[in-house]
Amino acid sequence: MARDKELALPEVWGGIECTVNRVGERYYDQVQRSGHADRPGDLERFASLGIRTLRYPVLWERVAPGDLSAANWAWPDQRLGQLQRLGIEPIVGLVHHGSGPRHTHLLDPSFPLLLAEFAGAVARRYPWVTHFTPVNEPLTTARFSGLYGYWYPHERNARSFARALLHQCRGVVLAMDRIREANPDARLVQTDDLGKVFSTRLLAYQAKFENERRWLTFDLLCGRVGPDHALWEYLKREAGVSDEELRFFADHPCPPDIVGINYYLTSERLLDERLALYPPSTQGGNGRHTYADVEAVRLRPEGLAGPHALLTEAWERYHLPLAVTEVHNGCTREEQLRWLLEVWDAAVQLKADGVDLRAVTTWALLGAFDWNSLVTRDEGNYEPGAFDLRSPEPRPTALAHLVSELAAGRRGLHPVLDMPGWWHRSKRLLYSHSLVDSNPRAPRSPTPARPLLITGANGTLGRAFGLRCDLRGLAYRLLTRAELDIADPISVQTALARENCWALVNAAGYVRVDDAEREPDRCLRENT
Repeated sequence: MARDKELALPEVWGGIECTVNRVGERYYDQVQRSGHADRPGDLERFASLGIRTLRYPVLWERVAPGDLSAANWAWPDQRLGQLQRLGIEPIVGLVHHGSGPRHTHLLDPSFPLLLAEFAGAVARRYPWVTHFTPVNEPLTTARFSGLYGYWYPHERNARSFARALLHQCRGVVLAMDRIREANPDARLVQTDDLGKVFSTRLLAYQAKFENERRWLTFDLLCGRVGPDHALWEYLKREAGVSDEELRFFADHPCPPDIVGINYYLTSERLLDERLALYPPSTQGGNGRHTYADVEAVRLRPEGLAGPHALLTEAWERYHLPLAVTEVHNGCTREEQLRWLLEVWDAAVQLKADGVDLRAVTTWALLGAFDWNSLVTRDEGNYEPGAFDLRSPEPRPTALAHLVSELAAGRRGLHPVLDMPGWWHRSKRLLYSHSLVDSNPRAPRSPTPARPLLITGANGTLGRAFGLRCDLRGLAYRLLTRAELDIADPISVQTALARENCWALVNAAGYVRVDDAEREPDRCLRENT
């Protein structure tokens, strides 16, 4: 954050997936699940990437699960002290998709004040910490807990949604008041998911409503929700919110010092009333119509609005400093690289155009668990991040190298970045009624993509490698033995020079097992 905002490039921030959410009587703790709770060496790993700002948890549920007077500060004392020694500035998060300790919850009127008391204790204990996120994604958490019933307290109605949202946002305001009593220079980095909703003509009214609702966290904190707000009547009539509750935010504005935008490939949605076209798991409704809610990227021929467009919307709405506070793609290595670089390029362009865009955050540095079920089941479904935990020690991935390059001010040049991500390719479309041959908006490299060479074009293994490359969007060339004989050094050198490849996979070989006994010399030549 110390970097001059006039420099051309945004900063690279990092973050660990640190959700502690409650499902029934069980808490799901990503910090514990990833092993980070017992592995302080991770912080040195993050520092080695060149990251100097880190979203980091000092979570209420972990530090003070009971009375605040009995809080256990040992873990945050050690970790925040270590970050300070490493020269990494933390953005301290206090609640991350949680509902607080067992003695409270999102619908409890005491929740805001209890959170504020914890926030004040954190600020007094760590007076050098200047950046806070008291509640991560209040709107998303309110939807998942109060509207869709996934997380505690598992409600499914507008009143519970609004109550959960207002309690979290009021908690943010009161928390920042307490924090600023201890540190008047403390800054609020407020995060929330920013998507966009598309629809059929019939459901245009619902899409319009949801595209207004997505701003509610920031609108409330900025004191913008008054009688002229698009959702004023909804909040009062359907959600049962009183004038006094809404007036609190107008009377106590707490605009973010940095608006944190979390954006995922699935953040953009499409609503369609033609239920027969979609699986039951996608179907829901609003009491007026029943419809499917699907990922826009899987259906919409035009593709996504994308990070540039949505960040522009946020800037034009608030004209407050922005940061992309979560970038993660639970997919193959090359798709992770492509997604991070696409968001990075959008941020760089916006900053060059005059938008006060401070940073892009590589989220889930250690990966994430069970987000395929929205962390409602413990199935061990793991998505690696910059580090892969499926080794004795966290192992840096190709994403870690790209993060290091970006942090050093260099744009990634890995050959897989010459090809568009899956969200730009026709294979993204899952539903037959939206199939198209290609997406004309897909980014194109100014030069042909360097291929991956695969020997054994006529063999089963070579063809299988080619199919996998097609699936993963990797440029490749299948070569026959006449084009590249692996046992002939001159043939190999000639092919490598001719094809300008970046890697070679040898899928050729002598595969006729019974004949190998009669032709041992040939078998040895082709298989070794």
